[in-house]
Amino acid sequence: MSSTSPSNSVSHPGSSQRACPAPKKHGCTASPGDTTALLVLIAELRARASARLGQAVEVACCFEAGRDGVWLHRLLTAHGITAYVLEPTSILVNRRARRAKTDRLDAEGMLRVLAAWLAGDEQVCSMVRVPTPEEEDAKRPHREREHLVQTKLRLENRIEALLFTQGIRGRPSLRSWERDMVKLCTGDGRALPFLLRAELDRLRRQLVLVLELIRELEAERAAATEAAADDATIQKIVNLQRIRGIGPNVAAVLVREVLYRSFANRRQLASYVGITPIPHQSGGMDRDRNISRAGNPRARTTLIQLAWLWLRYQPGSTLALWFRERVGTLQGRTRRIAIVGMARKLLIALWRYVETGIIPDGVEIRMPAVTAA
Repeated sequence: MSSTSPSNSVSHPGSSQRACPAPKKHGCTASPGDTTALLVLIAELRARASARLGQAVEVACCFEAGRDGVWLHRLLTAHGITAYVLEPTSILVNRRARRAKTDRLDAEGMLRVLAAWLAGDEQVCSMVRVPTPEEEDAKRPHREREHLVQTKLRLENRIEALLFTQGIRGRPSLRSWERDMVKLCTGDGRALPFLLRAELDRLRRQLVLVLELIRELEAERAAATEAAADDATIQKIVNLQRIRGIGPNVAAVLVREVLYRSFANRRQLASYVGITPIPHQSGGMDRDRNISRAGNPRARTTLIQLAWLWLRYQPGSTLALWFRERVGTLQGRTRRIAIVGMARKLLIALWRYVETGIIPDGVEIRMPAVTAA
C-alpha cells in the first residue's frame, strides 16, 4: 500500500460502533502524493459511515513507517484526523513459508491491527512516536556528517586501492600531494600512467571538498550550540561533553537520537536502542539470546563505539572495572558480547546523568572548555 493511502477508517474506540470498511470498488483510492484527493476520500468515508450509523463518527487512519517519513501524519493531524504510524516489523504475520502478498491484503491486515489497538490491545503492534518538525530537523547535522564521513572513507579507500594495483603501498598526504605524486613509481619501476594520475587527482579534489564540508558542518554545529546554550536539549549535549571520552559528535547522536525523549524506565530505554537480550524459555530452558536489534541502529552503533572508547578514556570507572573483571584476558566472541552488556549499562548511566545530574561512579569530568574527542 502506498504510504499516502491510509488504511480503512474505523470507529472511535469509545463508541459501540463496529468497524466500517471502505467501499470495495469505486472512489476508494488516491494517487500517491495527491493530498487533496486523500482528504476528499477520507471525508467521503466519514460521510458514508455517518449516514449508515445515523450519528457522527470519528476517523482513525494508519500507515507503516517507511522512507516517506511522517509528513502524512502531520497532514492528517492538522486536518483533525487521528493518525497512527505503525512499526512494520512489530506486526504479526502468517508464519507459512509462502503467503499471499498484495496491497489489499496489507491494507486489511493493518485495519485489523488498528482496530485491535484502538480496542485496547497495545501488544498487537508498536506505534512510532512521531517527532516534532524541530526535533526531526535537529537530527540533520549529525546524520549529514555521518554520510560525509562515509564518503571520505570511500574516497580514501578508492585512492589506496588504485595505488595498490600498481604495487604502491600507502596514500600520499593531501598537504604534499603534488610533490609526493612526482616521486611515486610503480612496483616494477615505471612512472604512474597519465590517465591513472588524472583519476587520482580528481579523487583528491573530491576528498578535499568532503573534508571542507565536514569542517564547515562542525563549525555550524558548534556555533548553534553556543547560540542556544539555554535550551534543555543543548544543555544535555554540553553536559555529556564534560565527560572525558565523549566528543561533540557522540554527544549529539546520543541526545538527538535517544535522550531527547522521555522514558519510563531503563528497560524501555535499552529497548528503544535495541540492546536488550531476547528471553528464551521452553520447558526447562531459560536463558537470554542475542540482543533484539529492533531499535535505533544509528544510536546503537554509536553507543557500542563509545563503550570501546570508554575503556580507554575512563579506565578507573566502575563500568570499566566491571568489564575487565568479567572478561579478563579473554578475546573474540566473549569480549564482543561483554561490550554490548557494558554499552547497555553505559546508556542507562548516561541517561541518569543528563536527567538527574548524578555522575557515574569513577568517571573523570573535564573542564567546561570542551575539545573534540
